Amino acid sequence: MSWGAAGTSADGIAGERRQLINVAYRLLGSVAESEDAVQEAYTRWYALPRGRRDEIISPGAWLTTVTGRICLDVLGSARARRERYVGAWLPDPLPDRAEWGLGPSTGLADPADQMVLDESVTMAFLVVLESMTPAERVAFVLHDVFRYPFAEIAAVLGRTPAACKQLAASARRRVRAARAPVSVGEAGRADAVRQVKEAWESKDIAALVDLLDPAAVMTADGGGLVGAALRPIEGGARIAQYMVAMADKAPGLELLERSVNGAPGLVARRDGVVMTVASFDVTDGRVTRIWAVRNPEKLRPWARHDMS
Repeated sequence: MSWGAAGTSADGIAGERRQLINVAYRLLGSVAESEDAVQEAYTRWYALPRGRRDEIISPGAWLTTVTGRICLDVLGSARARRERYVGAWLPDPLPDRAEWGLGPSTGLADPADQMVLDESVTMAFLVVLESMTPAERVAFVLHDVFRYPFAEIAAVLGRTPAACKQLAASARRRVRAARAPVSVGEAGRADAVRQVKEAWESKDIAALVDLLDPAAVMTADGGGLVGAALRPIEGGARIAQYMVAMADKAPGLELLERSVNGAPGLVARRDGVVMTVASFDVTDGRVTRIWAVRNPEKLRPWARHDMS
């Protein structure tokens, strides 16, 4: 594998971290696991003898390859960990720094703040990635999202470039099959989410039923740490009843329209504490999927800033 051309200065090495975090999150769907994977890659880099490091023309490519291999190992063990997880497992939701007027992140402390929020991190997209085999996910994310050549992906997966190309094609078919035939633009999605917020606040079941697709599905992730439906709730009418029941049990719940993983979503806050972050998929003006993350361990990035 050719590792291109780049310097080996400490600043150059540290500067690769943002890219590595973005790659790892799309591969793993977990901020904490992504940070651990990237940290392990750096640990392996600095464990190399100085002479070996000097021989590597592009440390960034080397670090990406190692990070990819680490993520592949994590994905390989994820199935067993998901089986032990209480209830449904959802990817970590990401906040948008710009909504708080914080501007771009320059520090290294908060990996969630270094994410590039685009279509490849929407909850709908990440959930599809979860359905792939580890090898498919790595091949697809590295090639289709980050444009790495199959020759370099082959070094990550330990397979031929042709085999990696086939894996990416298989993953691409999964994405096409999962996507709704007709979706709405950003403005239409934001409008639908706003109407859901208003109906939820007024506990208007009839209005919620009108806004939800009859075949809508709501999935909640509490991780066994807080109350949450252990199985997906199916059907617009059942979801509407569940949402109103949730509101009845949590007086004083404040709903905020906020970007979640780069798309319009809702944040439920009580006494200043973020309790739930909800993502939505909207087709033909109606909500078809709701992903509600309630696990407090996954909401830590949302607690670091004042969201007023």
